Amino acid sequence: MTDDLGLFADEPGEHRRRRPDPERFRRRKRRRWVTALAGLFVLLLVGGGVGYGAMQIMQIGSYDDYEGGGEGTAVIEVKSGETVSEIGSTMSEKDVVASTRAFISAAAENKQINSIQPGYYMMRKQMSGQAAVERILSADAKVGRVEIRGGMRLEDQLAPNDKKTPGILTMLAEGTCSKDKSNCTSPERMKEVAATADLASLGVPDWAIEGASQAEPDRRLEGLIMPGIYDVKPGAKAEDVLREVISRSVAQMEATGLQQAAESSEHSAYEMLIIGSIVQSEGIEKDFGKVARVIENRLQPPQMRLGMDSTINYPLEKPALLTDPEDRERPGPYNTYLNYGLPPTPISTVSKAALQAVEQPPEGEWKYFVKCRKDGTSCFGKTKAEHDAFVDQAKQNGAW
Repeated sequence: MTDDLGLFADEPGEHRRRRPDPERFRRRKRRRWVTALAGLFVLLLVGGGVGYGAMQIMQIGSYDDYEGGGEGTAVIEVKSGETVSEIGSTMSEKDVVASTRAFISAAAENKQINSIQPGYYMMRKQMSGQAAVERILSADAKVGRVEIRGGMRLEDQLAPNDKKTPGILTMLAEGTCSKDKSNCTSPERMKEVAATADLASLGVPDWAIEGASQAEPDRRLEGLIMPGIYDVKPGAKAEDVLREVISRSVAQMEATGLQQAAESSEHSAYEMLIIGSIVQSEGIEKDFGKVARVIENRLQPPQMRLGMDSTINYPLEKPALLTDPEDRERPGPYNTYLNYGLPPTPISTVSKAALQAVEQPPEGEWKYFVKCRKDGTSCFGKTKAEHDAFVDQAKQNGAW
């Protein structure tokens, strides 16, 4: 038998079967054990990772949690769009709860958790997850929420019954207070900063700085804060509060197309804001467009005085729906019964609807208007005779 492959060759020229090598067999056997052990180790690692991941997904296992209702105070901010997990993480970082899981687990049992609104909440430190959930859902926890409405002014005013109506600056100052009224920025400090701080540092845009800087100090921010709900951080400094509120307001104003509208009109953006404040103060929303057109028509040659009671009322501590002849005869920059043109500053907050009415007023020849119905609706006339007839109608309707 031949061995063409040389499988059995022992010496050159000789052919016989090779004897088994015991040492080689032992080396191969050891390699099998090493390979088997390595594979087992890998399986254990993979299995352990899968098990750990499953525990995380299924929330199996223990987690840290405090006991009781906690102590002291801690302010947390809930931002728009945050999940329960993100809120829990914020609480954990502030030591409100011992762990994010403590809050998540407690929140899973309360369907109201999805009703949490963005803003600031006064919590306690080292609360149990359950206590933290109950606290943040309570009315006492929400702090720093300030609602500013259209037509409001910076300064406080007296109502006809002599009750003081807080102005925007007072409301923002009160928003910095905790529930126990501690760590507040005073209204006096808020007004001082509004009157003296660098306008650009407060977020006033370039297009408004010239007009605002020429105003009386306590009126220079008038109209630059839009209606809306603002969340003020308790303990925040006046500068920070005003910068945040004004910056947000200016962004909303510019989003209406204010600057673009000013470029294609005879007015600057700041003048359009002034007109918008008069529109806001003189009419209800459905009449904003026509009021804006009346103002525009009166400003055109041959120019007429605006004759707006809202501008007469603006500097008064105690405004009234119908101004007194004495007030209308008193000289001053806001007296549009005596002066031609616009007043030097806005006279109130300006809503988006009022701004849009100024940017695109409807066509019309109206030069007069009067509130002729009790719901605030105005009647618009082209001539003085039409206006006088609408005034008589307003008296008959009990709206005058």
